[in-house]
Amino acid sequence: QVQVVESGGGLVQPGGSLRLSCAASGFTFSRFRMSWYRQAPGKERELVASISRIGDTTNYADSVKGRFTISRDNAKNTVYLQMNSLKLEDTAVYYCYAEHPLNYWGQGTQVTVSS
Repeated sequence: QVQVVESGGGLVQPGGSLRLSCAASGFTFSRFRMSWYRQAPGKERELVASISRIGDTTNYADSVKGRFTISRDNAKNTVYLQMNSLKLEDTAVYYCYAEHPLNYWGQGTQVTVSS
């Protein structure tokens, strides 16, 4: 059974940091590009960052470049999102996504940036 389970969300003050984790199971993790998306209230889901199968290539939304870092550990079937210098506008539900052809979403983890 395919599963991707996010963790690490929470409440943080502006300028703070969080590290999200996404644990995958039920499929050969190293064969799939992985991504993090987010969806803020009243907005469409947007791509935050993605990483290639072996982790040698990453892509970021302009809004998070220089602040967020995506990484993966294929031995642990886990992808991470290190978020630094968080801003109020980073508040959203963050989703882990296993790319095509699996096209599988996690349930999401809430990140709230507030003073």
